[in-house]
Amino acid sequence: MGGAFAALRAAERKDAAELAILVDIGSHGFASWLWFAEVSGGKADTPLEQGRLKMSRDGEWGSWQNAVVAEAYGEIAGAAVGYELGEGIHALETDRPALAPVIAMQKTVAGGWFIGTLAVYRHLRGIGIGMKLLGDQIDRANGLPVSLITASDNDAALALYKKNGFSEAARADAVPLFEGSKKHEWVLLTRLAG
Repeated sequence: MGGAFAALRAAERKDAAELAILVDIGSHGFASWLWFAEVSGGKADTPLEQGRLKMSRDGEWGSWQNAVVAEAYGEIAGAAVGYELGEGIHALETDRPALAPVIAMQKTVAGGWFIGTLAVYRHLRGIGIGMKLLGDQIDRANGLPVSLITASDNDAALALYKKNGFSEAARADAVPLFEGSKKHEWVLLTRLAG
């Protein structure tokens, strides 16, 4: 099986900066766009620093405590961030239109396992690390249905997920972040329990 050379481990708080980079890679820059809006609060100078702060917090959805890191060739190669999506998601509201379709889709899969991020550095893609991280997330779900959201133009991710038993559950138009942003849809994929 590909990726056998990659070792997985639970993330540690000291991995927060690396996790922030991988969350941003996995979201194709969406995370840094969100973090940019939070920089004005004065706790960080850059979006990446804000991401590092968010990833280092205890007890929050999608923080270091929910992350698994893949190491290969002496470096962190990728990461997955997954957690049981509780009913509290139904109370979550946003004032950012770009987040609205994503949160609406997440609300439909409350009670299941949600993979918020699965990312591998570009120079280490295509050798099974993403497959290994995905398999680990499915195992961590402990029989729950597993869901994730990706962009409709992320062909490699869509192929990986479909190859591993995920099917499309919903689509929603992505709100452009900037004038001239490439248009795409958000795709909710789910793998049934078991």
